[in-house]
Amino acid sequence: MKLNNNPSIKAQSGLQVFQLPVLQDNYIYILRDESTQKTAVVDPALPEPVNLFLKEKNWKLDFIFTTHHHWDHTGGNIKLKKKWNCPIFGFVEDTHRIPGIDTHLQEGEQFSFGKFPCRILFLPGHTLGHIAYWFFEEKKLFIGDTLFAMGCGRLFEGSPQQMFASLNQIKSSPPETEIFCAHEYTEKNGHFALSVDPQNKNLKNRMTEVKANRKKNKPTVPFFLSEELKTNPFLRATTLEEFTQLRKKRDFF
Repeated sequence: MKLNNNPSIKAQSGLQVFQLPVLQDNYIYILRDESTQKTAVVDPALPEPVNLFLKEKNWKLDFIFTTHHHWDHTGGNIKLKKKWNCPIFGFVEDTHRIPGIDTHLQEGEQFSFGKFPCRILFLPGHTLGHIAYWFFEEKKLFIGDTLFAMGCGRLFEGSPQQMFASLNQIKSSPPETEIFCAHEYTEKNGHFALSVDPQNKNLKNRMTEVKANRKKNKPTVPFFLSEELKTNPFLRATTLEEFTQLRKKRDFF
C-alpha cells in the first residue's frame, strides 16, 4: 500500500500538517510538533493509512483528536489506541458515541499539543456534539464536517438555528484562518454556489481554479476563511431564513 501524501503544509518551524486522502473523499490529518516530537491524528477514518504514514516517518502516535462521532471520522480510533496506547479526545457530551474516548473536552476548553495551544469550539449542527480544534496562534482550524469549501455540513442532528450560529462563530475568526475540513466536496459545492450566486466574480474565478486542480487530482483543501467569506453562500447568508432556504436547496441539488 502506497500513500499519496501531500508534503507538509506548514514549514518545519511551525505546526506541521500532513493530509492523507482515504475512502472516497475523506481527509485524515496528521499533526506534528517537531520541537517536542509529538504527533496527533485528526478524525482517523481508517487505522492502516495512519500506521503506514507513521512507519514511513518513524514516528509514534501520541493523540487522537475527534471532531464528531460519525464512523468515517472515528473508524480507526480503537485500533490506533490499542497499537499506540494514546488518548482519544472528544466532546464530553458525545462520550457515549465516540469509540475509545478518554479525554472529555468542554466548549471553550484549552490545551496544548506540544508547544501549540488549542482551543475547543463547540459547533453543533451537523451533529449535536460537533467540535473543532482551533490552533489560534497558528491560525489553523480543524473543523470536521461543519464547514466545507463553498459549503457546509448537512443537518443530520442539529437545527438550522444551531448551524447558522456555528457558521457565524466561524465567521468571527481572523480572515487569514486556514481551514482543514474532512472531505473533498469543493467542486460539487461550487456548482451549487454558482446556481444561487451566478454573478459572483470571485466565485467564478475560484471555480476555474478548483476545476483545474481537480483535473490534476490536486486537493482543494485546506482553504482560507477569506476565500469563504467571498464565495461560500452559507457564510454569506445574513439571516436564519436565508440560510435555511439555502440548506434545503442544497439538500436536493
